[in-house]
Amino acid sequence: MNGINFPDPAVIRTSSGWHLFSTNAKIDDKWINVQRASTEDWKTFSFHRGIDALPQLPSWVDRDPRVWAPDVVRLDDGTFLLYYTAAWKARPNIHCLSYATAKKITDPFVDNTTEPWICPYSEGGAIDIAGYTDEQFTHRRYIVYKIDGNALGHGGACGNTVAPIVPTPIMLQEVSRTDGHTLIGSPIPIMTNIPSDGPYIEAPVLTYFNGKYTLFFSTNCYQGDKYDVQYATATDIRGPYERQGQLLRTNGPFELQAPGGLDVAINGDHVVWHAKHGVRPAYAGILGVRGDGKLEVKLS
Repeated sequence: MNGINFPDPAVIRTSSGWHLFSTNAKIDDKWINVQRASTEDWKTFSFHRGIDALPQLPSWVDRDPRVWAPDVVRLDDGTFLLYYTAAWKARPNIHCLSYATAKKITDPFVDNTTEPWICPYSEGGAIDIAGYTDEQFTHRRYIVYKIDGNALGHGGACGNTVAPIVPTPIMLQEVSRTDGHTLIGSPIPIMTNIPSDGPYIEAPVLTYFNGKYTLFFSTNCYQGDKYDVQYATATDIRGPYERQGQLLRTNGPFELQAPGGLDVAINGDHVVWHAKHGVRPAYAGILGVRGDGKLEVKLS
């Protein structure tokens, strides 16, 4: 992406190619809530400068909205749903989840909610939502997200390395196959942070790859060089998920600094992520399997 600040990238494949979305950024002295980019061939990427995928925010969002980590899914009727995170006006230190709709992938997304959709504020709120439709076995639609426990942390790196460490579990929630936002049942934790994760785990993304449900996530503080992308696998979407180690790390195969926030085109092998290079530009690659069965990423 030519060094453009495009953190927490999300990708979706459509008949017109791949469309990318990212966390808010200031472009030409204007704040863009959700940035856009696209590619037809996974080689040449076009950054849609100044185009906001979510130009209007609902009234419950704080004046300093901090719109983070969007994700876009296609519904069965061909329309699109954009999931995102924003700061809650009632408690500005807390982020909550919401959704917006569009008929076409290139249309502005519209959020008609009047209150946060998912907001476990007593646990720190929620961020980093990603959608997944299980076409292999359950044929149901899900979301995964992070409980943002470090928002209630006691200090240190990213607010949560001073004991007691606040949990930051990854939650799995079934949603309506039809509309993508009606909640079905209660969320369940499918992974939580352990001491080697530093302040948290975050940026969960769920897909089915190489015969298993695969959960990608980042660990350690995004501001430091230990930030990475790891993955875990399971034979049941509800887990248990077994950690498989690092996929991307500082000074790994691509000599990147603090790679994280990986997303994958659902049930595909095209992935995007960001790393630190002054700002946080996005990178693109292809997911594959090594001879020893471990996953790897090759730059596109």
